[in-house]
Amino acid sequence: MTFLGQSTDRYSSTLWRDPEDDTLRLECGVFGVFGVRDAAAIAALGLHALQHRGQEACGIAAFDGARFHTERHMGHVGDAFTGADLVQRLPGALAIGHTRYSTAGGAGIRNVQPMFADLETGGVAIAHNGNLTNFLTLRERLVQEGAIFQSTSDSEVILHLIARSRKAKIVDRFVDAVSQIEGGYALVAITNKKMIGMRDPLGIRPLVLGDLDGKPVLASETCALDMIGARFVRDIEHGEMVVIEETGITSTKPFQTKPARPCVFEYVYFARPDSVVNGRSVYGVRKRMGMNLAKETGVDADVVVPVPDSGVPAALGYAQESGLPFEMGIIRNHYVGRTFIQPTQGVRELGVRMKHSPNRAILAGKRVVLIDDSIVRGTTSLKIVRMVREAGAKEVHLRSASPPIKWPDFYGIDMPEREQLLAANKSLEEMAKFLEVDSLGFLSVDGLYDALEAGPRDPATPQFTDHYFTGDYPTRLTDREIAEGRNETNDKQLSLLVSA
Repeated sequence: MTFLGQSTDRYSSTLWRDPEDDTLRLECGVFGVFGVRDAAAIAALGLHALQHRGQEACGIAAFDGARFHTERHMGHVGDAFTGADLVQRLPGALAIGHTRYSTAGGAGIRNVQPMFADLETGGVAIAHNGNLTNFLTLRERLVQEGAIFQSTSDSEVILHLIARSRKAKIVDRFVDAVSQIEGGYALVAITNKKMIGMRDPLGIRPLVLGDLDGKPVLASETCALDMIGARFVRDIEHGEMVVIEETGITSTKPFQTKPARPCVFEYVYFARPDSVVNGRSVYGVRKRMGMNLAKETGVDADVVVPVPDSGVPAALGYAQESGLPFEMGIIRNHYVGRTFIQPTQGVRELGVRMKHSPNRAILAGKRVVLIDDSIVRGTTSLKIVRMVREAGAKEVHLRSASPPIKWPDFYGIDMPEREQLLAANKSLEEMAKFLEVDSLGFLSVDGLYDALEAGPRDPATPQFTDHYFTGDYPTRLTDREIAEGRNETNDKQLSLLVSA
């Protein structure tokens, strides 16, 4: 979900962010439930399970048979959607929900989803995970045609396209709108009588179908189904649209069929380890990534230590394959929210200790293999390496369970531009020196594909979206191409309104 506001590079994959913040963020999770009593309460539980996909804002839209009810909040699901009056505030048997990461400096509550519009055929609420690569092109056209935007989110573009479609039926309007967008996305929407789910033609962003006592559920990940006690039915296929009504579920593929290319970063970092994404256990994939990492980059050492939490499964695999002991040499503080921007460099240097603390009894005097899921700018990795050394580690050998990240993302991952990516600008030796480690190693692309049990990477038709490692983007980057054609490098202010 693009989140663009003032002082924003129009064609960037990300807004300004704290240069000390080296965390990748996926911008949304979506959830929907149909025909269930107190649907909003079920949606809130589902969003709890998807909180890792977006931790700064959340929303629910419900339909009670006559009217739509919505609530959108900044903050966590547990703070926003609690209390005995939740189902009174959001009544109905049909609900969708959304949890999102909103980039620093964004426009606040007006971009929180689900978004709602009144049409002549009734109401429609939509929640969107992903990013449209032709968002600015579509928005510019719509504004020229007289559209009035209330947000700076690409999700609102989809609503405008639905509203302006000349098709008679809402499902046809939905297809008409989605046929004009490009990029990676998973959508859930509700109308007066239907719930609609849609996955982009390449299946970049995930979406699954579940069954809760005979009632359909849509969610970004299977862990949300587990949370509410629903049974996993199947993945929504790439390019598939499901329409859920009282009479049942209808499935169509309205667009030209293409080979699926799901986002490999769901396995590397974003999905919860207990989820199953596109038929693969995330935990199993990450553990095999660690095993392959040990085969490819093994080193003499005393102990394998993960950077928690996302590095844990890979570190277990590395330890198992290498025969080295696995130890929790770093303890994560789970009660710290997003690290605030510190006022001085000295205080900022201590910020990493808010989230990670060294376990000196494990680290002192040891040759440590430090396992992380990925390395982006390297700023956080450097702080962790220094922390481990200060705790007495004799050697630090840093290993990344993913290949080097060399290219930015434009499909829903908040990732720096290429000039800020460590691996795009330094050799392996230069990176090791920058990170102050005794050695540095990355999993190869082939090792990653082997961990996915997908066979060798097919360069002609890759099995996954992996451009962050290869530079092989799966779709056109329309907005970026137009910008380059116009030689535009200036910031684009999408709105004059700044929300508090």
